[in-house]
Amino acid sequence: MTTMRGLAVVLLTTIGLVVAACSGAASSAPGPASPPIVGGLPVTTEADAVARLVAVEPRFAGIGPRDPDLIGQSSWFEVAPASGGGAFLVTMRIGWGDCPAGCIDEHRWLYAIGPDGAVTLQSEAGSPVPAEVWPAASSNGDVNQGLRIAAVAGPTCPVEKMPPDPACAPKPVPNVTVEIVDADGNQQALVMLDGAGQESVELEPGVYTVTAQGTAGFMGGPEAQQVTVEDGQVTEVTLAYDTGIR
Repeated sequence: MTTMRGLAVVLLTTIGLVVAACSGAASSAPGPASPPIVGGLPVTTEADAVARLVAVEPRFAGIGPRDPDLIGQSSWFEVAPASGGGAFLVTMRIGWGDCPAGCIDEHRWLYAIGPDGAVTLQSEAGSPVPAEVWPAASSNGDVNQGLRIAAVAGPTCPVEKMPPDPACAPKPVPNVTVEIVDADGNQQALVMLDGAGQESVELEPGVYTVTAQGTAGFMGGPEAQQVTVEDGQVTEVTLAYDTGIR
């Protein structure tokens, strides 16, 4: 006959085994491949999603949106809505090696950006990215030699006045992606202009072609400009977007 003390021992032993089994199962379950990184500002637009990703991985800062009409675009991103309110999926791609013919190598990342600013790597594939292939770092400050780039849009008023009305002055175009190619056709820099539509790039003396990508809301992009960087000099480049206002 089982005593009350014996029954209590059996029950406690059984409970202990159950708890241990549950703990073992929980510890053996695989965790997420990439835990979310939280702490950014609320994400409500595609631009917010890209900005949050760049804040987490600054090396993506020089990459612009994919342009199907741009031949030889080596690096680009695409943004798509994800399931769940305010969430986005961002694909980042870096290609290299004869990109006018389609790029020999590439690497892609897929990130989920939550409405709370959480960034989670979903997948990545491709060859390791060589250090020299990452978009060139640039500086908003002064450079000793190179280019100082500004993007502006105009006209901003249907009728020009004399004297000119300050309210009708050209407006800056922020976050424009600009490619700089040398005389041999080699990409020397791929930069994104800042919130004021400006950027400075350090370059060796030589002849360069500066091309800005088209931006929504304007009549195409500015024409490519050929500029010369001289030893110890900074060349000013203004990229003019057409608003279509007449």
